[in-house]
Amino acid sequence: MDFSWTDEQLKFRAKVEAFASQLDGNDLIERDRESRFSSANWQRCADFGIQSMSVPAKYHSGDETDFLTAMLAMEGLGYSCRDVGLAFALNAQMWTVQLPVVHAGTEAQQQRYLPRLCDGSLIGAHAITEPETGSDVFAMKTTATPCDGGYRLNGTKRYVSLAPVADMALVFATIDASLGRWGVTAFLVDLDSDGCRRGEPQYKMGLRTVPIGDIEFDNCFIEVAARLGEEGSGLSLSNSFLEWERCCILASQLGTMQRQLEDTIRFARKRKQFGKAIGKFQAVSHRIADMRLRLETARLLLYKVAWLKHSGQPAMLEAAMLKLHLAESFAASSLDAIRVHGGAGYMSENGVERDLRDAVGGLLYAGTSDIQRNIIAGMLGL
Repeated sequence: MDFSWTDEQLKFRAKVEAFASQLDGNDLIERDRESRFSSANWQRCADFGIQSMSVPAKYHSGDETDFLTAMLAMEGLGYSCRDVGLAFALNAQMWTVQLPVVHAGTEAQQQRYLPRLCDGSLIGAHAITEPETGSDVFAMKTTATPCDGGYRLNGTKRYVSLAPVADMALVFATIDASLGRWGVTAFLVDLDSDGCRRGEPQYKMGLRTVPIGDIEFDNCFIEVAARLGEEGSGLSLSNSFLEWERCCILASQLGTMQRQLEDTIRFARKRKQFGKAIGKFQAVSHRIADMRLRLETARLLLYKVAWLKHSGQPAMLEAAMLKLHLAESFAASSLDAIRVHGGAGYMSENGVERDLRDAVGGLLYAGTSDIQRNIIAGMLGL
Protein backbone atom coordinates (compact mmCIF):
# COMPACT_ATOMS: atom_id res chain seq x y z
CA MET A 1 0.00 0.00 0.00
CA ASP A 2 1.26 3.43 -0.94
CA PHE A 3 -0.66 6.23 0.75
CA SER A 4 1.29 9.03 -0.93
CA TRP A 5 -0.47 11.28 -3.43
CA THR A 6 0.70 12.60 -6.77
CA ASP A 7 1.13 16.31 -7.36
CA GLU A 8 -1.87 16.21 -9.69
CA GLN A 9 -4.09 14.62 -7.02
CA LEU A 10 -3.02 17.15 -4.40
CA LYS A 11 -3.62 20.03 -6.80
CA PHE A 12 -7.09 18.70 -7.54
CA ARG A 13 -7.87 18.42 -3.83
CA ALA A 14 -6.69 22.02 -3.36
CA LYS A 15 -8.94 23.09 -6.22
CA VAL A 16 -11.92 21.34 -4.61
CA GLU A 17 -11.12 22.93 -1.24
CA ALA A 18 -10.97 26.40 -2.78
CA PHE A 19 -14.32 25.81 -4.47
CA ALA A 20 -15.94 24.28 -1.37
CA SER A 21 -14.89 27.20 0.84
CA GLN A 22 -17.27 29.41 -1.16
CA LEU A 23 -20.36 27.23 -0.62
CA ASP A 24 -21.31 28.10 2.95
CA GLY A 25 -22.07 31.77 2.39
CA ASN A 26 -23.53 33.77 5.27
CA ASP A 27 -26.73 31.80 5.62
CA LEU A 28 -25.59 28.34 6.79
CA ILE A 29 -26.82 28.83 10.36
CA GLU A 30 -30.18 30.02 9.03
CA ARG A 31 -30.44 27.15 6.54
CA ASP A 32 -29.59 24.68 9.28
CA ARG A 33 -32.19 26.21 11.60
CA GLU A 34 -34.85 26.10 8.86
CA SER A 35 -33.80 22.67 7.50
CA ARG A 36 -33.43 24.30 4.09
CA PHE A 37 -31.75 22.56 1.15
CA SER A 38 -29.66 24.78 -1.12
CA SER A 39 -30.53 23.89 -4.70
CA ALA A 40 -28.18 26.69 -5.78
CA ASN A 41 -25.19 25.05 -4.06
CA TRP A 42 -26.20 21.67 -5.49
CA GLN A 43 -26.11 23.15 -8.97
CA ARG A 44 -22.82 24.90 -8.28
CA CYS A 45 -21.34 21.53 -7.32
CA ALA A 46 -22.65 19.99 -10.54
CA ASP A 47 -21.20 22.83 -12.60
CA PHE A 48 -17.85 22.34 -10.88
CA GLY A 49 -17.97 18.60 -11.59
CA ILE A 50 -18.48 17.09 -8.12
CA GLN A 51 -21.36 14.80 -9.10
CA SER A 52 -19.46 13.64 -12.18
CA MET A 53 -16.59 12.09 -10.21
CA SER A 54 -18.31 8.70 -9.85
CA VAL A 55 -19.27 8.46 -13.53
CA PRO A 56 -17.23 7.71 -16.70
CA ALA A 57 -16.39 10.76 -18.79
CA LYS A 58 -18.55 9.68 -21.73
CA TYR A 59 -21.65 10.60 -19.69
CA HIS A 60 -20.57 14.14 -18.79
CA SER A 61 -18.49 17.03 -20.05
CA GLY A 62 -15.68 16.78 -17.50
CA ASP A 63 -12.55 14.69 -17.11
CA GLU A 64 -12.37 11.08 -15.91
CA THR A 65 -11.71 10.80 -12.16
CA ASP A 66 -10.30 7.62 -10.63
CA PHE A 67 -11.71 6.45 -7.31
CA LEU A 68 -8.74 7.35 -5.12
CA THR A 69 -8.72 10.89 -6.50
CA ALA A 70 -12.48 11.17 -5.98
CA MET A 71 -12.11 10.00 -2.39
CA LEU A 72 -9.37 12.57 -1.75
CA ALA A 73 -11.53 15.27 -3.35
CA MET A 74 -14.48 14.41 -1.08
CA GLU A 75 -12.15 14.66 1.90
CA GLY A 76 -11.23 18.15 0.70
CA LEU A 77 -14.91 19.01 0.29
CA GLY A 78 -15.60 18.02 3.90
CA TYR A 79 -12.62 20.06 5.07
CA SER A 80 -13.58 23.34 3.43
CA CYS A 81 -17.38 23.16 3.34
CA ARG A 82 -18.98 23.44 6.77
CA ASP A 83 -22.32 22.31 5.36
CA VAL A 84 -21.93 18.63 6.32
CA GLY A 85 -25.45 17.93 5.07
CA LEU A 86 -24.53 19.00 1.55
CA ALA A 87 -21.45 16.77 1.52
CA PHE A 88 -23.56 13.88 2.81
CA ALA A 89 -26.21 14.42 0.13
CA LEU A 90 -23.68 14.61 -2.68
CA ASN A 91 -22.01 11.38 -1.59
CA ALA A 92 -25.37 9.64 -1.19
CA GLN A 93 -26.33 10.33 -4.80
CA MET A 94 -22.88 9.72 -6.27
CA TRP A 95 -22.18 6.33 -4.70
CA THR A 96 -25.58 4.76 -3.96
CA VAL A 97 -27.48 5.93 -7.05
CA GLN A 98 -25.07 6.87 -9.82
CA LEU A 99 -22.44 4.16 -9.27
CA PRO A 100 -24.96 1.28 -9.31
CA VAL A 101 -26.29 2.61 -12.62
CA VAL A 102 -22.71 2.79 -13.93
CA HIS A 103 -21.98 -0.83 -13.02
CA ALA A 104 -25.36 -2.56 -13.35
CA GLY A 105 -27.41 -0.36 -15.65
CA THR A 106 -28.22 -0.97 -19.28
CA GLU A 107 -26.90 1.49 -21.83
CA ALA A 108 -30.40 2.95 -22.12
CA GLN A 109 -30.59 3.46 -18.33
CA GLN A 110 -27.13 5.00 -18.27
CA GLN A 111 -27.94 7.41 -21.09
CA ARG A 112 -31.27 8.34 -19.51
CA TYR A 113 -30.05 9.12 -16.01
CA LEU A 114 -26.29 9.62 -15.71
CA PRO A 115 -25.81 12.80 -17.78
CA ARG A 116 -28.62 14.59 -15.94
CA LEU A 117 -27.57 13.36 -12.51
CA CYS A 118 -24.11 14.72 -13.27
CA ASP A 119 -25.22 18.12 -14.61
CA GLY A 120 -27.60 18.76 -11.73
CA SER A 121 -30.84 18.67 -13.70
CA LEU A 122 -31.84 15.48 -11.85
CA ILE A 123 -31.51 14.60 -8.17
CA GLY A 124 -31.46 10.93 -7.22
CA ALA A 125 -32.32 9.16 -3.95
CA HIS A 126 -31.56 5.70 -2.57
CA ALA A 127 -34.67 4.10 -1.04
CA ILE A 128 -34.23 0.92 0.97
CA THR A 129 -35.30 1.58 4.62
CA GLU A 130 -38.94 0.97 5.58
CA PRO A 131 -41.15 1.72 8.61
CA GLU A 132 -40.58 -1.78 10.02
CA THR A 133 -37.23 -2.61 8.44
CA GLY A 134 -33.97 -0.76 8.93
CA SER A 135 -31.11 -3.03 9.81
CA ASP A 136 -33.33 -6.08 9.14
CA VAL A 137 -33.48 -5.65 5.37
CA PHE A 138 -34.69 -9.24 4.87
CA ALA A 139 -38.03 -8.22 6.39
CA MET A 140 -38.71 -5.83 3.52
CA LYS A 141 -42.43 -5.27 2.93
CA THR A 142 -42.39 -3.18 -0.26
CA THR A 143 -43.46 -5.43 -3.13
CA ALA A 144 -42.92 -5.34 -6.86
CA THR A 145 -45.56 -7.68 -8.23
CA PRO A 146 -44.87 -8.87 -11.80
CA CYS A 147 -47.61 -7.90 -14.24
CA ASP A 148 -48.04 -7.50 -17.98
CA GLY A 149 -45.13 -5.37 -19.22
CA GLY A 150 -43.57 -4.70 -15.84
CA TYR A 151 -44.31 -4.57 -12.12
CA ARG A 152 -46.75 -2.98 -9.67
CA LEU A 153 -44.93 -1.32 -6.79
CA ASN A 154 -46.61 -1.08 -3.37
CA GLY A 155 -45.19 -0.03 -0.03
CA THR A 156 -43.47 2.77 1.86
CA LYS A 157 -39.82 3.76 2.06
CA ARG A 158 -38.80 5.74 5.13
CA TYR A 159 -35.97 8.13 6.02
CA VAL A 160 -34.97 8.56 2.38
CA SER A 161 -32.29 11.23 2.05
CA LEU A 162 -33.15 13.79 -0.64
CA ALA A 163 -36.63 12.27 -1.15
CA PRO A 164 -38.54 15.59 -0.85
CA VAL A 165 -36.45 17.16 -3.65
CA ALA A 166 -35.49 14.07 -5.69
CA ASP A 167 -36.66 13.44 -9.25
CA MET A 168 -35.89 9.71 -9.30
CA ALA A 169 -34.96 6.98 -6.86
CA LEU A 170 -33.19 3.66 -6.78
CA VAL A 171 -35.88 1.63 -5.01
CA PHE A 172 -35.54 -1.85 -3.50
CA ALA A 173 -38.59 -4.14 -3.34
CA THR A 174 -39.26 -7.85 -3.18
CA ILE A 175 -40.84 -9.72 -6.06
CA ASP A 176 -41.64 -12.64 -3.75
CA ALA A 177 -41.32 -12.42 0.04
CA SER A 178 -40.98 -16.21 0.32
CA LEU A 179 -37.63 -15.97 -1.49
CA GLY A 180 -36.08 -13.90 1.30
CA ARG A 181 -33.02 -12.01 0.16
CA TRP A 182 -33.24 -13.65 -3.28
CA GLY A 183 -36.48 -11.84 -3.97
CA VAL A 184 -35.12 -8.32 -3.38
CA THR A 185 -34.82 -6.44 -6.66
CA ALA A 186 -33.71 -2.91 -7.57
CA PHE A 187 -35.68 -0.48 -9.74
CA LEU A 188 -35.05 3.00 -11.14
CA VAL A 189 -38.27 4.89 -10.49
CA ASP A 190 -39.24 8.36 -11.70
CA LEU A 191 -40.90 9.98 -8.70
CA ASP A 192 -43.54 11.81 -10.75
CA SER A 193 -45.02 8.44 -11.78
CA ASP A 194 -48.69 7.71 -11.10
CA GLY A 195 -49.09 5.98 -7.76
CA CYS A 196 -45.92 7.50 -6.30
CA ARG A 197 -46.05 10.13 -3.55
CA ARG A 198 -43.27 11.90 -1.72
CA GLY A 199 -43.89 12.88 1.90
CA GLU A 200 -43.13 16.21 3.50
CA PRO A 201 -39.56 16.90 4.71
CA GLN A 202 -39.01 15.65 8.26
CA TYR A 203 -37.28 17.72 10.94
CA LYS A 204 -34.26 16.01 12.45
CA MET A 205 -31.44 16.45 14.94
CA GLY A 206 -28.61 17.03 12.49
CA LEU A 207 -27.73 17.01 8.80
CA ARG A 208 -30.64 19.42 8.48
CA THR A 209 -29.58 20.91 5.15
CA VAL A 210 -30.22 17.61 3.38
CA PRO A 211 -33.98 16.92 3.29
CA ILE A 212 -35.26 13.52 4.35
CA GLY A 213 -38.72 12.00 3.95
CA ASP A 214 -40.89 9.07 2.95
CA ILE A 215 -41.79 7.75 -0.49
CA GLU A 216 -45.09 5.91 -0.81
CA PHE A 217 -46.06 3.59 -3.67
CA ASP A 218 -49.69 2.70 -4.35
CA ASN A 219 -50.01 0.32 -7.30
CA CYS A 220 -47.30 2.28 -9.11
CA PHE A 221 -46.56 0.72 -12.50
CA ILE A 222 -42.93 0.42 -13.56
CA GLU A 223 -41.74 -1.11 -16.80
CA VAL A 224 -39.38 -4.06 -17.02
CA ALA A 225 -36.84 -1.63 -18.50
CA ALA A 226 -36.76 0.18 -15.16
CA ARG A 227 -35.36 -2.85 -13.33
CA LEU A 228 -31.68 -2.44 -12.42
CA GLY A 229 -29.94 -5.77 -12.81
CA GLU A 230 -31.60 -9.15 -12.59
CA GLU A 231 -34.51 -10.15 -10.39
CA GLY A 232 -33.23 -11.07 -6.93
CA SER A 233 -29.92 -9.19 -7.27
CA GLY A 234 -30.99 -6.16 -5.23
CA LEU A 235 -29.28 -6.88 -1.92
CA SER A 236 -25.99 -7.96 -3.45
CA LEU A 237 -26.11 -4.78 -5.51
CA SER A 238 -26.77 -2.61 -2.46
CA ASN A 239 -24.14 -4.31 -0.29
CA SER A 240 -21.52 -4.02 -3.01
CA PHE A 241 -21.84 -0.27 -3.36
CA LEU A 242 -22.08 0.38 0.38
CA GLU A 243 -18.31 -0.12 0.55
CA TRP A 244 -17.75 2.61 -2.03
CA GLU A 245 -20.25 4.90 -0.33
CA ARG A 246 -18.66 4.44 3.08
CA CYS A 247 -15.28 5.47 1.71
CA CYS A 248 -16.43 8.75 0.28
CA ILE A 249 -19.07 9.77 2.82
CA LEU A 250 -16.54 9.00 5.54
CA ALA A 251 -13.83 10.84 3.60
CA SER A 252 -15.94 13.98 3.86
CA GLN A 253 -16.33 13.35 7.59
CA LEU A 254 -12.57 12.92 7.88
CA GLY A 255 -12.08 16.30 6.22
CA THR A 256 -14.52 17.81 8.71
CA MET A 257 -12.58 16.21 11.58
CA GLN A 258 -9.36 17.79 10.26
CA ARG A 259 -10.97 21.23 10.10
CA GLN A 260 -12.55 20.68 13.53
CA LEU A 261 -9.18 19.84 15.07
CA GLU A 262 -7.51 22.91 13.56
CA ASP A 263 -10.33 25.18 14.77
CA THR A 264 -10.10 23.70 18.27
CA ILE A 265 -6.32 24.15 18.45
CA ARG A 266 -6.63 27.79 17.39
CA PHE A 267 -9.28 28.40 20.05
CA ALA A 268 -7.22 26.66 22.77
CA ARG A 269 -4.25 28.87 21.91
CA LYS A 270 -6.27 32.08 21.87
CA ARG A 271 -8.64 31.59 24.81
CA LYS A 272 -7.08 32.53 28.16
CA GLN A 273 -8.16 31.59 31.67
CA PHE A 274 -6.24 32.11 34.92
CA GLY A 275 -3.61 34.07 33.03
CA LYS A 276 -2.70 31.54 30.35
CA ALA A 277 -4.00 29.88 27.19
CA ILE A 278 -6.40 27.04 28.01
CA GLY A 279 -4.35 24.72 25.77
CA LYS A 280 -1.70 24.78 28.52
CA PHE A 281 -4.08 23.00 30.88
CA GLN A 282 -3.57 19.25 30.76
CA ALA A 283 -7.30 18.43 30.70
CA VAL A 284 -7.72 20.53 27.54
CA SER A 285 -4.52 19.44 25.81
CA HIS A 286 -5.31 15.77 26.39
CA ARG A 287 -8.71 16.14 24.73
CA ILE A 288 -7.05 17.70 21.72
CA ALA A 289 -4.42 14.93 21.67
CA ASP A 290 -7.25 12.38 21.59
CA MET A 291 -8.86 14.26 18.70
CA ARG A 292 -5.61 14.03 16.73
CA LEU A 293 -5.24 10.32 17.50
CA ARG A 294 -8.78 9.59 16.30
CA LEU A 295 -8.17 11.59 13.15
CA GLU A 296 -4.98 9.74 12.21
CA THR A 297 -6.24 6.23 12.95
CA ALA A 298 -9.43 6.97 11.00
CA ARG A 299 -7.35 8.30 8.10
CA LEU A 300 -5.28 5.11 7.92
CA LEU A 301 -8.40 2.93 7.89
CA LEU A 302 -10.03 5.12 5.25
CA TYR A 303 -7.03 5.08 2.93
CA LYS A 304 -6.65 1.31 3.32
CA VAL A 305 -10.28 0.67 2.34
CA ALA A 306 -10.01 3.10 -0.58
CA TRP A 307 -6.83 1.36 -1.74
CA LEU A 308 -8.48 -2.07 -1.53
CA LYS A 309 -11.51 -0.91 -3.55
CA HIS A 310 -9.29 0.83 -6.10
CA SER A 311 -7.29 -2.40 -6.44
CA GLY A 312 -10.44 -4.46 -7.03
CA GLN A 313 -10.15 -6.35 -3.74
CA PRO A 314 -13.02 -7.17 -1.33
CA ALA A 315 -13.18 -4.93 1.70
CA MET A 316 -16.28 -5.92 3.67
CA LEU A 317 -14.43 -6.41 6.97
CA GLU A 318 -12.24 -3.35 6.52
CA ALA A 319 -15.19 -1.18 5.44
CA ALA A 320 -17.15 -2.23 8.53
CA MET A 321 -14.21 -1.37 10.79
CA LEU A 322 -13.83 1.96 9.01
CA LYS A 323 -17.51 2.83 9.34
CA LEU A 324 -17.52 1.92 13.02
CA HIS A 325 -14.29 3.66 13.96
CA LEU A 326 -14.64 6.85 11.95
CA ALA A 327 -18.28 7.45 12.84
CA GLU A 328 -17.62 6.88 16.54
CA SER A 329 -14.46 9.01 16.37
CA PHE A 330 -16.25 11.93 14.70
CA ALA A 331 -18.94 11.91 17.39
CA ALA A 332 -16.40 11.68 20.22
CA SER A 333 -14.18 14.43 18.79
CA SER A 334 -17.20 16.68 18.21
CA LEU A 335 -18.10 16.37 21.88
CA ASP A 336 -14.50 17.10 22.86
CA ALA A 337 -14.53 20.19 20.63
CA ILE A 338 -17.58 21.50 22.50
CA ARG A 339 -15.90 20.85 25.85
CA VAL A 340 -12.81 22.78 24.78
CA HIS A 341 -14.86 25.69 23.42
CA GLY A 342 -17.05 25.72 26.53
CA GLY A 343 -20.08 28.02 26.40
CA ALA A 344 -19.04 29.33 22.96
CA GLY A 345 -19.15 25.79 21.61
CA TYR A 346 -22.67 25.33 22.93
CA MET A 347 -23.95 28.36 21.04
CA SER A 348 -25.31 27.74 17.53
CA GLU A 349 -23.76 30.92 16.13
CA ASN A 350 -20.27 29.40 16.27
CA GLY A 351 -21.09 26.16 14.43
CA VAL A 352 -19.27 23.89 16.87
CA GLU A 353 -22.45 22.27 18.19
CA ARG A 354 -23.67 21.66 14.63
CA ASP A 355 -20.77 19.28 14.01
CA LEU A 356 -21.88 17.17 16.97
CA ARG A 357 -25.49 17.04 15.78
CA ASP A 358 -24.31 16.08 12.30
CA ALA A 359 -21.88 13.48 13.65
CA VAL A 360 -24.62 11.58 15.49
CA GLY A 361 -26.20 10.72 12.13
CA GLY A 362 -23.04 8.84 11.22
CA LEU A 363 -23.71 6.38 14.03
CA LEU A 364 -26.91 5.36 12.22
CA TYR A 365 -26.83 5.78 8.44
CA ALA A 366 -25.16 3.28 6.06
CA GLY A 367 -25.37 0.67 8.82
CA THR A 368 -25.46 1.43 12.55
CA SER A 369 -22.43 0.99 14.77
CA ASP A 370 -24.04 -2.11 16.27
CA ILE A 371 -24.50 -3.65 12.83
CA GLN A 372 -20.85 -2.93 12.00
CA ARG A 373 -19.83 -4.80 15.14
CA ASN A 374 -22.04 -7.71 14.06
CA ILE A 375 -20.36 -7.76 10.65
CA ILE A 376 -16.88 -7.65 12.15
CA ALA A 377 -17.66 -10.39 14.68
CA GLY A 378 -19.26 -12.58 11.99
CA MET A 379 -16.25 -12.26 9.71
CA LEU A 380 -14.01 -13.22 12.63
CA GLY A 381 -15.94 -16.48 12.89
CA LEU A 382 -17.96 -15.57 15.97
